[in-house]
Amino acid sequence: MTTADLSSGKLLARKGSKRAVLAGTPFVDEISRLLDCTVEWNVPEGDEFEPIKHVATVRGKARYFLLGERIALNLLARCSGIATAELWLGFRGVIAGTRKTTPGIYTASWARTSFHNADVSLLGFRLVEKYGMIVGGIDPHRFDLSSMIMFKDNHIWSAGSVTAAISRAREVGGFSLLLDVEVRDEEEANEAIAAGADVIMLDNIEGGELVSVARRLRDRWAGKGKKFLLETSGGITEGNLRERAISGIDILSTSSVHQSLQHIDFSLKIQVPPS
Repeated sequence: MTTADLSSGKLLARKGSKRAVLAGTPFVDEISRLLDCTVEWNVPEGDEFEPIKHVATVRGKARYFLLGERIALNLLARCSGIATAELWLGFRGVIAGTRKTTPGIYTASWARTSFHNADVSLLGFRLVEKYGMIVGGIDPHRFDLSSMIMFKDNHIWSAGSVTAAISRAREVGGFSLLLDVEVRDEEEANEAIAAGADVIMLDNIEGGELVSVARRLRDRWAGKGKKFLLETSGGITEGNLRERAISGIDILSTSSVHQSLQHIDFSLKIQVPPS
């Protein structure tokens, strides 16, 4: 019997030394379905597991699944790594990802059905990364540019001021889209609140200054009918996470939960049935 004809079970195991969270099984299931294979999961989606673990068994033609093996393992490794981020950070507050997710990069040239090319290229890794955040208990922030209006420094400079940027955005976005405005200091924060921003992103403000600014903003606008969330962002790492999670801050947003993170190492081994 040749490899092309071999119908066998395949062991999907995890290597490493730390606990991890499994995420991404729907993507692996779909790849397997396209390749006429099946997956039996031993660990439920979102559960923690210790290495080394027999996570799942894949059954089908070896030749078929080997066509999609690498993309399946890459998806599982990255998605699980993102889902594990909060576990490794050891913090259970409100952590959000950022807009810096990975756009479309793959084309499914291996697929033997109509699900290929542009469909998967448009999918990219953004969906995978945002899904991994949700499974791991991390707020996905916004999915794409249409989910919320966010002003960074370049947008504000182009508009002329924080107030002008917010005014123009309200004309287009109406009441249904939140406005998240990045500010450099307390003065800009007050201007954004007065103009009607929903989220004030205190960018690269930390330590004692962050504590003071957050307290003064809350005190100044208390009882004045202005509802807003305070977000801290910029330079947040595992080492300073708790320092930034101060009273008065609603959201910690960081790209460290989906950029430069440690992937979870999976491997797939063909189990040849006894002759």
